[in-house]
Amino acid sequence: MKKFGLLLAGGIAAIILLSTIGPMVGLVVGVAILYFIFKQFLKTESIGGKIGLGIIGFIVLMSTIHQAPAIIGVIAAYVLYLIYKNWNSSKHQFVKEESDPFVNFEKQWNELKNN
Repeated sequence: MKKFGLLLAGGIAAIILLSTIGPMVGLVVGVAILYFIFKQFLKTESIGGKIGLGIIGFIVLMSTIHQAPAIIGVIAAYVLYLIYKNWNSSKHQFVKEESDPFVNFEKQWNELKNN
């Protein structure tokens, strides 16, 4: 039943991720352009250049803000990562046997008596 739930959640996350690939690419491109505009803004000495870069940066910022569904895509990608990581994990933890032979003998003797 656990595998079915993971498969169902993974399928839904994959569909969401595929539907938000466009906004994710737009967000990455917009942030990269904003980074370069900001670097040029800091380098520019003239007031006209700073005003022009400020206007261009504002326009790019407004178009980047419209890529907000990309955040949902990033969350869906993280959910897919968690599902992939937990797919074959088991809850069983192995207990290290003690090296004392008498303790192991007592455990085995109790197991034989209970069977």
